Amino acid sequence: MEDWAEIRRLHRSEGLGIKAIVRRTGVSRNAVRRALASAGPPRYTRPPVPTAFDAVEPRVRELLRADPRMPATVIAERVGWTQSVRQLRTYLAVLRPLFLPPDPVSRTTYLPGELAQCDLWFPPVDVPLGAGQVGRPPVLVMACGYSRVLAAVMLPSRQGPDLLAGHWLLLQRLGVVPRVLVWDNESAVGSWNAGRPKLTREFAAFAGTLGITVVQCRPADPEAKGLVERANGYLETSFLPGRTFTGPADFNAQLADWITTRANLRQHRTLGCRPVDRWQTDRDAMLALPPVVPLTGWSLSTRLPRDHYVRLSCNDYSVHPSVIGRRVHVTADLTAVRVTCDGQLVAEHERCWARHQSITDSAHAQAAARMRATHSSITRTPRTVPAAVAVVTRPLADYDTALLPSPGIVDAAVEGRVA
Repeated sequence: MEDWAEIRRLHRSEGLGIKAIVRRTGVSRNAVRRALASAGPPRYTRPPVPTAFDAVEPRVRELLRADPRMPATVIAERVGWTQSVRQLRTYLAVLRPLFLPPDPVSRTTYLPGELAQCDLWFPPVDVPLGAGQVGRPPVLVMACGYSRVLAAVMLPSRQGPDLLAGHWLLLQRLGVVPRVLVWDNESAVGSWNAGRPKLTREFAAFAGTLGITVVQCRPADPEAKGLVERANGYLETSFLPGRTFTGPADFNAQLADWITTRANLRQHRTLGCRPVDRWQTDRDAMLALPPVVPLTGWSLSTRLPRDHYVRLSCNDYSVHPSVIGRRVHVTADLTAVRVTCDGQLVAEHERCWARHQSITDSAHAQAAARMRATHSSITRTPRTVPAAVAVVTRPLADYDTALLPSPGIVDAAVEGRVA
């Protein structure tokens, strides 16, 4: 290739003849003549060599015409292929598209403030949850369509109350609300019934309070929310490697810092700019936060039993024993659990991410101990024994005389019945 280029340069630029080029380059005259006569650079070619696939190719084409998606192993069995199945797959990769109908996709564009895609990402890393337990809690990821701005937070669970609380936290961080939220068929969001999407009652109330639309993708259609799917992969390949976490709070702190200082400041290849450069335009077209805070998190009412504990998401939290037997109201968000009775706070705990734990406030335990001691002292007080009273013992004949009628009255009654 270098000799060919040099020969043509000497002939065209410097005007040298064939003999001069031969003396300059040391190449034969015939080679110089061929280089000057060729229209393009030399290429190494060799005649095609027959392969084992040539003998079975007509039969393979017939099978693919009948079923373009027939597996390679089945085709190998039908045509009697004895070579490597991997080699057969190489040939099929060339032939199969000739029989499959084309499936083009359109490039989607998003308007400012139009939508945000949401998904749950389960990071492949063990996070300490406390009480000697580790787990992989879900991470709620939200990707804005126009600006590609990311927001994410780890949740204690994928249940509806925690999912709504995570949504509200991310929307508060953004300060605005996208007009449309795109979701897949997450059970806490909704499902498809009779070919139509249907939101859960809680999520429908949340969307109504925000005044937005929730679009549910069809089942088995991950391409419908490709933005957030790529964001999940970006988190897994760029955020997780080399990091360790001491707990969910540490995970969320590192994640929030990385999104602010790295993810939303990176040069986006598709956009040709940074997500923050488009954020102001995207933000101005979104809706404002509603004046009424939507109902999110856990909320339940129960009567406090004698052991003065309430259960929330498989964990038990202590309550002040002074309200035993009364109805209490339990609320919880992503970080705290609160219990009230008649509007008065009777318990407040940090949310426990481990499972099957009993969280006890020392003040509640001490109050319960004092109440048990007081109750025991009352029940153990000796009773006052009344003074002995003399009892007169009477003969039983006195009771017969007092209660039975006299013989004269009995005889008169008998004579009256006879008459």
